[in-house]
Amino acid sequence: MITVAAAEFRAALPDGGRLIGLDLGTKTIGTALCDAGWSYASPATLIRRGKFTADKKLLVEMIAAQRVVGIVLGLPINLDGSEGPRSQSTRSFARNIADLGPVLLWDERWSTVAVERVMIEQDMSRAKRAERIDNLAAAHILQAAIDALVGTGAAEKGG
Repeated sequence: MITVAAAEFRAALPDGGRLIGLDLGTKTIGTALCDAGWSYASPATLIRRGKFTADKKLLVEMIAAQRVVGIVLGLPINLDGSEGPRSQSTRSFARNIADLGPVLLWDERWSTVAVERVMIEQDMSRAKRAERIDNLAAAHILQAAIDALVGTGAAEKGG
């Protein structure tokens, strides 16, 4: 299942369980994981992209090792709300990993900008920013999604 609707994704998941967030780039895949209670997201392993089969194998191993129940994949949407070639590529990637679990496509419009701004405020060097930005962006995407999922779950349960 692939969706852009948090409520639909939430309905496809068990109560709780770890989620993985992915920030798909042309050279790397930033990853992040959240706790089983969906409280916080943390950066995880950076995957240097190669052939898709090798990338998917690494994701399969990570998902199995961390007992992940769902995938949040950053969807690059243009500022005007339209989708371009990067969005199409991300949707294709989602179709190719949908057998690993439910996939939520999450608007990532401001994730990299927000993360980079924080790193600059922390006076982080360009080299360190480049090394960490994809995983931190994945954590930013995942945190926004779990915040929405917690709200969705509370609304569905009358809370």
